[in-house]
Amino acid sequence: MTTTDKLQKALLIWFDKNQRDLPWRHRYEPYQIWISEIMAQQTQMDRVVEYHNRWMNSFPDILTLAKSSEDQVLKCWEGLGYYSRARNIYKTAKLLIDKHNATLPKNITTLLSLPGVGPYTAGAIASIAYEKDVAVVDANIERIFSRLFNIDLIPGSPEAKREYWQKAEALLPKGESRNFNQALMELGALVCRPKQPNCSVCPVSEHCIALQHDLISVRPIPKKSTKTIPVNMATGVLMHKGLLFIQQRLADDVWGSLWEFPGGRMKEDETAEKTVIREYMEETELAVRVDAKITTTIHHYTRYKVTLHCYFVSLKQDESDPVLHAAQEFHWIPFEQIDQYAFPAGHRKLIEFMNANKLA
Repeated sequence: MTTTDKLQKALLIWFDKNQRDLPWRHRYEPYQIWISEIMAQQTQMDRVVEYHNRWMNSFPDILTLAKSSEDQVLKCWEGLGYYSRARNIYKTAKLLIDKHNATLPKNITTLLSLPGVGPYTAGAIASIAYEKDVAVVDANIERIFSRLFNIDLIPGSPEAKREYWQKAEALLPKGESRNFNQALMELGALVCRPKQPNCSVCPVSEHCIALQHDLISVRPIPKKSTKTIPVNMATGVLMHKGLLFIQQRLADDVWGSLWEFPGGRMKEDETAEKTVIREYMEETELAVRVDAKITTTIHHYTRYKVTLHCYFVSLKQDESDPVLHAAQEFHWIPFEQIDQYAFPAGHRKLIEFMNANKLA
């Protein structure tokens, strides 16, 4: 038996005994696999399961998803971040209805033509849902291979990506793609973790070159830490005649098509209160006054630490028809309806604070 044969067998036996009970593994339905793979990108598995169950309750199949509104889709996705993924899922659902009989294609090339589907996702759908002999490489698998084969290439470099994919294709056992690819992903999630890998229970530890040379801590090669960029912003919650003003961001903007309270980044030497007044005028042509501070929220977005200063504001005059310059639509709604709309993280935290403290 070759080393490759031993690796394959050890991983498959380990996965059979140790795989997690995940909802999409019950029937391996292609639609569920697709949604789970998109959700799992940069998201902890317990949250993926929660959101996946919620999604399937709302959109049990491609046809239901395609017939829903984008607002409904974004609301169901709210809290996962990276909302372009949800918009791409929605676009893809409509495309699947029009061109693929409401079915995810099996062909890799066709899968790659779908919005938001890259080589990994296409390979995952083809291999896990349809059992095609197709390799996959995600961050977990890259980490495993960097240790298993002691690959000292810079993570993310073209050379590293090429090496990882070559290893994945060479290791893939014919007819076992579903379980083997999942075994690699599961091993990276449960055993060969980024920090404190549990090498003592690893089914392939005897083949791990980095372990043999005590190089686990430097494989993959550590990335240079990225500096967090602080961003100070301010927003205003406008109530008028018992109704709340919200606006929908432009589709191609950051957090596109989500709803928000007007506001923006503070200028140098500008107070948060002045920012709110200026942003309301620039975005809506509504003249407002700041009435009271509500709270300050903090959230992280990629490399940014966003501090959002939140205020109650009121109109200086009775004119309540905005002229939108930074949004595609607006609504005046009772506060009780706010949970029907999807908001970015900072604004959602503001809404939760207002609910908890009965401020509206």
